[in-house]
Amino acid sequence: MTKRWALLTVSILTLLLGLLTHPAPASADPGPGTVLRTRPVQFVSQGVVVPVSATQVHYRSGDDFGRPITGVTTLLRPPNANGRIISFHMAYDGLGAQCAPSYTLQGHHPSTAARFEQVAINGYLASGYTVVVPDYEGPQQEWTIGRQSGHLALDGIRAAESVLRMPRSTPVAMIGYSGGSVPTDFGAELAATYAPELRLVGAAAGGLPVNLAHNLPYVSGSKDWAGVMPALIVAYDRAYDLDLPSFLSPYGLRLVNTVRNQCIADFAADYPGLTDQQMLRAPYRSLLQVPSVRAAIARNVMGTVGTPRMPMMLGVGHKDKIGDGVMVTADVAGLARTYCRRGVPTNLHVYQGDSHGTAFLPFQRDAALFLTARFAGRPATGC
Repeated sequence: MTKRWALLTVSILTLLLGLLTHPAPASADPGPGTVLRTRPVQFVSQGVVVPVSATQVHYRSGDDFGRPITGVTTLLRPPNANGRIISFHMAYDGLGAQCAPSYTLQGHHPSTAARFEQVAINGYLASGYTVVVPDYEGPQQEWTIGRQSGHLALDGIRAAESVLRMPRSTPVAMIGYSGGSVPTDFGAELAATYAPELRLVGAAAGGLPVNLAHNLPYVSGSKDWAGVMPALIVAYDRAYDLDLPSFLSPYGLRLVNTVRNQCIADFAADYPGLTDQQMLRAPYRSLLQVPSVRAAIARNVMGTVGTPRMPMMLGVGHKDKIGDGVMVTADVAGLARTYCRRGVPTNLHVYQGDSHGTAFLPFQRDAALFLTARFAGRPATGC
């Protein structure tokens, strides 16, 4: 099984990167957002080729520590392009290359969630927006890694503007739900220092994992979301080189090896009742007791890397006393208060009675209204 997944991953990476054409001129030190290669592709939604110009762009970016990496984004431009950009961050939440938007947007086995997001993307395209869809987890599929996700999102916008020869004064908005909220929120926080030249008019993030130290106890032992725990360990190991045998039990190591090349639909609900303690060796009883895991979580807490310079919209479902089943309502509300205290106009939407899955639709509705108002230049309200 491991060998088969390795071969599949190599094949997909070859498809996404090796076939890219039109290399940019050589540069001794290409800066973040520099276009390296492009190639034409097709955007296939619900089995139908969408009549837009679709281009994959390979560009330079930076990982969680600012070290050079490359990124891939899919640039979708409608015939009636209105000169505005939406950076749409899909909730692909994957550990394998086959989960990435640059692959699934071409019609290759999109998940149910991805198909819903493609409907939203089509709505923006029909309204004349150019839509940029980055593979924000990076070449190693590092899920929930905040700074890297933000870098790849912002550099994807830079690359798109370069390919389309659009000025830096082009109005741009960012949107993302669930896993897609990570590049949206961290991109918004990092933009003032990392990409100050971009004209970001607003950002809408829904279903946010604000502080995974609070999400982990919530999903441990749960029916639908316990499978994200071994997947999180895979992502942190890739980003921070954890010593897994030092804290994982043989069972925990087996789980990690099972999910390490899967997409979220394959693992999230596959381990009902799994607790983090079951994955650990003595003396650990919780992942939060493992110093390296605790340090990785602390590095990826929203609200800690910068202050957005654009109006924000945050949304979250609330179906029980804690949250939407995986995200913590109080954390999202607390992040909104933090931004408000810093002078950032912030709208908070709490979808009472909605789970993480069902809150997606009202979030998309409210986000579209919010971003339309930002592009129109109407004064931002909130706080």
